[in-house]
Amino acid sequence: MTVTRAVSGPCARGWQATATVMAVFLAMVPSVVPELSAAESTHVLNQQLEAHWSDDGARFWYRRETAPKGHEFMLVDAVAGTRARAFDHAVMAQALTRVLARTIVAEALPISDFALVDDGLTILVSAGGTWWEGPRATLALQASTRVSSPAAERAPRPQQGAGETATRDRDRSPDGQWQVFRRGDDLWLRPLAGGDEVALTSDGSRADFYDLPVCWSPDSTHLAALRIRPGERRTITLIASSPGEGQQPESRVIPYAKPGDRIDTARPCLFRLADRAQIAIASGLMEQPWSIDDLAWNPDGAAFTLLFNQRGHQVMRVVEIDRAGQARVVIEERSPTFIDYAGKAYHHPLPTRREILWSSERDGWNHLYRYDAITGQVKNQITTGAWAVRAIERVDETTGLIWFTAGGMVATEDPYHIHHARVAFDGSGLTRLTDGDGSHQVAWSPDRRWFIDTWSRVDAAPEHVLRDGGSGKQVVALEVADDRALRSSRWQRPERFIAKGRDGVTDIHGVLWRPRGFDPAKRYPVVECIYAGPHSAHVPKTFRARYSQQAIADLGFVVGMIDGMGTSYRSKAFHDVCWKNLADAGFPDRIPWWRAAAASRPWLDLARVGIYGGSAGGQSALGALLFHPDFYHVAVADCGCHDNRMDKIWWNELWMGWPIGAHYAAQSNVTNAGRLQGKLMLIVGELDDNVDPSSTFQVAHALEKTGKDFELVVVHGSGHGAAETPFGARKRAGFLVRHLLGREP
Repeated sequence: MTVTRAVSGPCARGWQATATVMAVFLAMVPSVVPELSAAESTHVLNQQLEAHWSDDGARFWYRRETAPKGHEFMLVDAVAGTRARAFDHAVMAQALTRVLARTIVAEALPISDFALVDDGLTILVSAGGTWWEGPRATLALQASTRVSSPAAERAPRPQQGAGETATRDRDRSPDGQWQVFRRGDDLWLRPLAGGDEVALTSDGSRADFYDLPVCWSPDSTHLAALRIRPGERRTITLIASSPGEGQQPESRVIPYAKPGDRIDTARPCLFRLADRAQIAIASGLMEQPWSIDDLAWNPDGAAFTLLFNQRGHQVMRVVEIDRAGQARVVIEERSPTFIDYAGKAYHHPLPTRREILWSSERDGWNHLYRYDAITGQVKNQITTGAWAVRAIERVDETTGLIWFTAGGMVATEDPYHIHHARVAFDGSGLTRLTDGDGSHQVAWSPDRRWFIDTWSRVDAAPEHVLRDGGSGKQVVALEVADDRALRSSRWQRPERFIAKGRDGVTDIHGVLWRPRGFDPAKRYPVVECIYAGPHSAHVPKTFRARYSQQAIADLGFVVGMIDGMGTSYRSKAFHDVCWKNLADAGFPDRIPWWRAAAASRPWLDLARVGIYGGSAGGQSALGALLFHPDFYHVAVADCGCHDNRMDKIWWNELWMGWPIGAHYAAQSNVTNAGRLQGKLMLIVGELDDNVDPSSTFQVAHALEKTGKDFELVVVHGSGHGAAETPFGARKRAGFLVRHLLGREP
């Protein structure tokens, strides 16, 4: 074993807790973070378009790039469907030269904002830190005498959603008489008009405490709360070996629950305010909870509901509990594998309609359903078809409309392309609002009458069009990003490739990156960038001037990335391949994909195949050498979760299941370390608070015990993603060059 250690400079601690666990884990994928130099960023003009809308929502302007350091201002009339230069730029340059007392050129007007007022007859311009105004016809500018800034006038004001109560403390009763607070481990009541505080509970303890916030009934006579029985408090200790020159090492202890740990157990409690009595709740529908969330009283105050997710993630329920403590199931979702609560589950009560919007993969695809909140019956399936709802953008309870994104709506396109659509609660009026063979993102006008649709692919620069917000019909074309300078360089456009997966039927999608100066007469070793986490799909779909994979390709490789079975956003059957089977990592799809690509690309040399990845990708990269050494020969595994018993609880129990079974050990890279063939480099950051660094050290220990040779790189001061630090990236690149190209880097 060769051990390389480095002391890196200060760096941001990776993977801090964020609003959702998914946000953290999606950030783990270094492969989709573009590395774009300042020089290269000028090669593509108009990749982005920012609209500045008028007060009435009828017009907007944007800045159009004409050269790396040149631009002009465009004005779009959405009602008329026209697009033109906003003013005579040469005349504006003369006007600004006069008022700013310095030479201004028409190709680079220093305007940060402007607006048309007085029915479009007057233009206001912000330049040089001052607002100027003048007739639009002559552009004879002078300092503006208007009191308010047009930018401030046009700024969209925050809108309070229907049924929201502005900043009301949830622990205060709706009638304004009481506030609930915690004292020790119990709940207490404080009269807001003054007077003595009174205990609502007296049996709380550190081992079984009452929690905030509470949920008051609309008439302030009852309240619901959660009581928590704490689980074990597992921690891991990280050692900052080199906090500073001459400083002693520092230890950092962080909470870190792992699969199988005894977790906090929540259960609902119900209180009657008149006599401060706790009403017993029948708990049979809420046993072995992973979480209990979304407590909310029905509008009539006769009962409250909650969302129950059973540990193991195979049962989710909306449970209703009445004032007598009787519980009933309103909605129940079951799966023999898993319910993807972290990525697909959707629960949206519609109080005024007494309905609930719900997502389910019960028909094989992720779709929306409308439930009757009183009877618990499905009123209708809202969306249907061999495509998947990806996310809900907006729900309007008044109009009964839902705006959402979906993948696979256009059968002839890549199923991962995101399109935007709208549908009514009853399933009628399904309208795809975006068009164009690529992945779409939209930017709505403040009044949602219009939106700008921007779409691109890895092999197609962005296009921007204005569309009607109701029909999706194109109003006017805006820009097509200009990548001619990039294409005229030695830049290689990424290539999309599709091949059949393990079943010989399912299309597997991936991308190839070729090196600068690519010569089809040569043969290139291949390197796979792998990330097979089931929480998402990972192959990039939108245009970038440079992806991080290109940096590896430019060393003299062809790099590929593939979304195999077991990843998300396709059918439920496609996703279920990962169930208790993370070691699979889609390899039975990846290897045929590479062989199909090589069949028509003689420049791919499958006798020299490398692979690299981080986090879950690090686990898979090592797994390639353990389980598929006949195909993969060299691997770099960065901060891998090599044994799913060692990694974070939520991610691993969701995909590997609970209780912990023998399959955890059977699929562990530690357990299978003795199978290693090929060349391996392990990289780990000593301060990784996402994946326990011991996961890497334990697999290294197992390799030592079985007499296997490998390299271990410890990046000091680094957290998760140590291979993306300058030192880690250099070590990874050198290892691939040395063992696949046969030369010293």
